[in-house]
Amino acid sequence: MPAYTDPRHFPAFDNKRVVDAHLDRLDTRGVSRRDFLALASAGALAGAVAGAAGLPGAAVASPDGKLVYLAWTSRVEYMIQAGKAVEAASKALGLGYAFLDGQFDSQRQLNQFEQQTTTGAAGVILHASDGSALKRIAQLSQQNKVYFANVWATLPWFTPFDASDYYTLYAVPEEFSAHRGVTAELLKAVTASFGGGDILGVTGVPGFSTDTVRSRGRDAAFKDFPKTRLVGQLPGNFNREDSLKATEDLLARHRNIVGVVAQNDDVAQGVIAALKGAGLRPGKDVLVVGADGTSEGATAIVQGSQLATSANSPAFFGAFFTARLYDVTHGWTPRAAERLLYWRSVTTTKDNVDVYVKRYVDNKGVEPFDYRKLSKVLHPTDWDPQAEVFPLDIDQEWAGIPKPEGWTYPKAYSDAKANGEWEAVTAEYRDHYKIKFFGPSPNS
Repeated sequence: MPAYTDPRHFPAFDNKRVVDAHLDRLDTRGVSRRDFLALASAGALAGAVAGAAGLPGAAVASPDGKLVYLAWTSRVEYMIQAGKAVEAASKALGLGYAFLDGQFDSQRQLNQFEQQTTTGAAGVILHASDGSALKRIAQLSQQNKVYFANVWATLPWFTPFDASDYYTLYAVPEEFSAHRGVTAELLKAVTASFGGGDILGVTGVPGFSTDTVRSRGRDAAFKDFPKTRLVGQLPGNFNREDSLKATEDLLARHRNIVGVVAQNDDVAQGVIAALKGAGLRPGKDVLVVGADGTSEGATAIVQGSQLATSANSPAFFGAFFTARLYDVTHGWTPRAAERLLYWRSVTTTKDNVDVYVKRYVDNKGVEPFDYRKLSKVLHPTDWDPQAEVFPLDIDQEWAGIPKPEGWTYPKAYSDAKANGEWEAVTAEYRDHYKIKFFGPSPNS
């Protein structure tokens, strides 16, 4: 037996400092000392030691199940805020929690998913860096009977119906209208302030499905503002460092710009930094809009350096997905029209940002949602989505993206649209929506 798997060579795990040192070296957050030590009785301590030693194929999870958030990076504020909401919702629902950083690497995320499916994860939230690993992840979830839900990046035209019931949900904000709306806010303002002018675009990750939808929405807005024109764009990869560099390159090519459409609020922060570096005043010389409604995006609107964002709230994503995974792992079965969902973003400007800040940013420790009421298992008659949620239209979501050869609409999806289920789900979620997304916290 190799030394690293021989129990005689294990560290002294009865020593608190030894346990803490190993937890610090793992790529998870939310694993308690109790969970770590309980792995010994579960027969997984060797895997934990291997993970701490940097060996492949090892991960740590609570033996009684844990909700795992696979984020594609920890460098983007959206994911940090979403992770906090997943953690809070997991606690409210009695679940363990772990956060894994994919470090912009889809293969790493695939490996992380595989590790978690074999070490007791109750469910996995996939926030993928791209859709390249999605089919394999869906296969692993079915083989290991572990539910997962996917947000944002995906493989267009590959739906949960093409996998198994264990791929329980793909959901995103309805981004075409949202980004068209926030872009229109910018174009209206630059037309009023400057008589129109040249606009730049700093996009996300090339090929990322949501980035494509946001670009379509942005471009559609220009049709209503003929005195404005998009003169250049470069990818900012959804993070501020790359966006700062992209904006610097664009400013060197285009001298007379009056506005920038950033593809999310982290991108907007990079844009704002580049404008300041060039001696321009964000919010005065050049107007900037973003998306998502992160804390820094909302704060920038309050300060005047950012004009608007389309707020979908990172906290809502985390809470909603956690409740879904709780429900399906506790016996609830979604209808077909509930496995592909949108939620509505709200265009946020200086006129309404104070409401958003009070609930989602400077909330003084008051959680923004009633996490337990999101659950249909815990609240079968009075559950509340706490945002406008409705079925996702795949033709709208992936418009302009070629379908794979031989592709046909999934039967369950087509049946839901033909037999009235689509309308029934739309009406049901609308009727249960009582705690308004843009309003005071239900816990205040």
